[in-house]
Amino acid sequence: MTYVVTVETCIPEGTPEMDPLQRAGAVALIEDGFDSVRAVEGPDGLEVDILDTIVAVHPGGALLKVVVDAPALEFAEDSVRVLVDELLERTELLADWEIERCEVELHQDLALASLEAADGPDAPPDDPVARKARHAEAPTDHATGTGPDAARRSATVRNRMLELADELRSLPPARFGVLDDEEGLAVPPESARLAAGALVHATDVLVDELFEDVQVLTQEDATVAECEGPLWHLERLPDRYALQYDAPFARRFLVTVIALTTRFTDGSFQRLGCVAEELALRLLLSQTTMILELHDLLDEDVSAALDVLTDHLYEDMDHEYLYDDGQDEHDEHGEHGEHGERVAADAPLGVAPVPFDAWFTPFNRGRYIHPSAADEPDTAAR
Repeated sequence: MTYVVTVETCIPEGTPEMDPLQRAGAVALIEDGFDSVRAVEGPDGLEVDILDTIVAVHPGGALLKVVVDAPALEFAEDSVRVLVDELLERTELLADWEIERCEVELHQDLALASLEAADGPDAPPDDPVARKARHAEAPTDHATGTGPDAARRSATVRNRMLELADELRSLPPARFGVLDDEEGLAVPPESARLAAGALVHATDVLVDELFEDVQVLTQEDATVAECEGPLWHLERLPDRYALQYDAPFARRFLVTVIALTTRFTDGSFQRLGCVAEELALRLLLSQTTMILELHDLLDEDVSAALDVLTDHLYEDMDHEYLYDDGQDEHDEHGEHGEHGERVAADAPLGVAPVPFDAWFTPFNRGRYIHPSAADEPDTAAR
């Protein structure tokens, strides 16, 4: 089965943070170490195959993602820990680095593929409806992730998210549907805070996973359509442009996500600036919902709070037509917008989705686009 093992390493305590040149050197050393290994001998002599690696170095250490094929989760984790420990030890400049965390993650797409391929009485049903019904049954044992332990974990996560809500300075409770007393309550304040905190938490996850997507595309020198490695989010952008999602695009999109979410937390956000930000927000809201569902925190009030926020942030939903795979923007039988792009047959009158080469172009002069993501001056809005 395929596992993704996350390893966090850090430089020795008291050591100055690495400058850009040192970080580039650390990346090269770690990648060279991984390149020299194709498999690791795990416990009991079982072989664990190394399928892919992602190296992200920061001033205080490195975050490593190691994709392995192993017979069991424990084998995957133990083997990767031993591998990274030996890699650091035999590299003189990294010998003093320490492993802070090593744990297995199941990549959502790879895990789904493995489950669907599984055999035996405990394998999930092939039919999606039957599979959903099975997951909806009320489980009682620890293996299902419910019971007292799960309830405690859920409560811990809930409290943490409520604390994080204060970091969302640009989006006060009113943006989540909490009204003044004289207007009457639409969304309970605590539900709004939970939605806000989940959004902050989802931001960290989204940025981290998009960074990994950038690394994968860079290493493979491929587009999303051509990529063989696992991707977290870029493959969830409109499919029709998958051949254009290369590493430079991925970096621009990552910068866009960081710039947008920074404005959410520093109090400077006013409006979405371009199509890329609309798509980034779509991914962020999806990530937020998934995290809340994962911890059994997405009740009707929290869902309503997110719906109100979505309605507030989006001025229109024209970008949704980019996901209409049934409409080819070059279809000679369809109607086209003023720039030549295909307009969906059921799109409201006047809707003309922005073409791909203008996704990072500001809607108008008053919109903010990070300089590292903005289009060239001759293509920017005038």
